[in-house]
Amino acid sequence: MIRTAMTIIMSLFIVYGVLCLLLYFFQRSLIYFPQPETKVDRTDVINIAVDSINLNIIAAQCHNTGAIIYFGGNAENVGLSIPSLLAAFPDKAIYAMHYRGYGGSEGVPSEEALVKDALFLLDHIKKSHSDIIVIGRSLGSGIATQLANKRQVHRLILITPFDSIQNIATGRFPFFPIHLLLKDKFESWKYAQNIFTPTTIIIAEFDEVIPLRNSKNLLASFPPGIAKLIVIPNTGHNSISSNREYISALRNQKI
Repeated sequence: MIRTAMTIIMSLFIVYGVLCLLLYFFQRSLIYFPQPETKVDRTDVINIAVDSINLNIIAAQCHNTGAIIYFGGNAENVGLSIPSLLAAFPDKAIYAMHYRGYGGSEGVPSEEALVKDALFLLDHIKKSHSDIIVIGRSLGSGIATQLANKRQVHRLILITPFDSIQNIATGRFPFFPIHLLLKDKFESWKYAQNIFTPTTIIIAEFDEVIPLRNSKNLLASFPPGIAKLIVIPNTGHNSISSNREYISALRNQKI
């Protein structure tokens, strides 16, 4: 009887260990979902090289003085977000990054690599534009937050953001040591504490991907008076951008 019980316990430990290994080695396939390149009307594709990795950037209205840099979600084709950005910011240049492995960009995505690429893009764009608004949606909010922490920008807009991917993953896999397994933690709450750029956080009322508590935890991490919250009613994580109030919320974010 005791031997049987010990065999069962050992088997459970082995299964648990195997599951931990699977989570560790395949974790990035659960975070990043590269999308193909899509041609977008009224845009160009410019190329930048970071560490010999060629990246595609969708660009529009580049003649304008002010600029928008947009970082999309983990399964987002950023080309599909260009029309709403053009509608919201008709007087701004628009730049949307295809992450490594996305939209014809070379390389493999990781937190360190994507933040490095974002910094390079911002420094590149600053040569031509005097004021820059950084927008990050979902996964892109983690990149945008780190960017605003490391560089001076004129405004930060975070759409359906999280406090950290680690906290999101812990909520989904509560029986696993996520803090030990996770490589790309995207701890936005930590970087937000030292951001003094005017910030707007836009969330969906019925976000089924990012729990409301995680977005509000991020809001509370900013210094007092820096960040404000806008809730788009009757929308979910993916449907928020099709709501008229979403475009209005973006349009009202003036420098």
